[in-house]
Amino acid sequence: MHPHKTNAARILDKIPVPYDLITYAVDEDHLNAIHVAEQLSQPIEQVFKTILVRGDKSGVFVCVIPGALEVNLKNAASVSGNKKVETVAVKELFSLTGYIRGGCSPIGMKKKYPVYLDKHALDFTSIYISAGQRGLQLKLNPTDLVQVVDATICTLTDTNP
Repeated sequence: MHPHKTNAARILDKIPVPYDLITYAVDEDHLNAIHVAEQLSQPIEQVFKTILVRGDKSGVFVCVIPGALEVNLKNAASVSGNKKVETVAVKELFSLTGYIRGGCSPIGMKKKYPVYLDKHALDFTSIYISAGQRGLQLKLNPTDLVQVVDATICTLTDTNP
């Protein structure tokens, strides 16, 4: 059975960018990247999560970071030209992006927000990101992701994954 194509996958098809669309079992109690990595039998270092943040100057932007790590808000503020940033409340996620928690892809959001990709993504020939729906991941080359979303490569976390 082929998984249902998401908006993110259709955008990649149009460009075209090679990717794999991979399904996994969703656990509503564990929507984190660690669970996804376990389901995919992949190292957590290669599974990236999408975090929406809001800067005091720039407004909303996107951080894509290794799944086991947290965004360093000072780093995120520095790279985005803000003095202060905070994560966006989960209840705002859908209205801002068109995606829900556990299924938020940096590709194909309702609006084009600036995207910052943690430099650790470039350690791999392929990474996993949400395809825009719970239970679906995109496996793609991180340099392709950079081109598709016009991402800025930077340090967004405190430690190595």
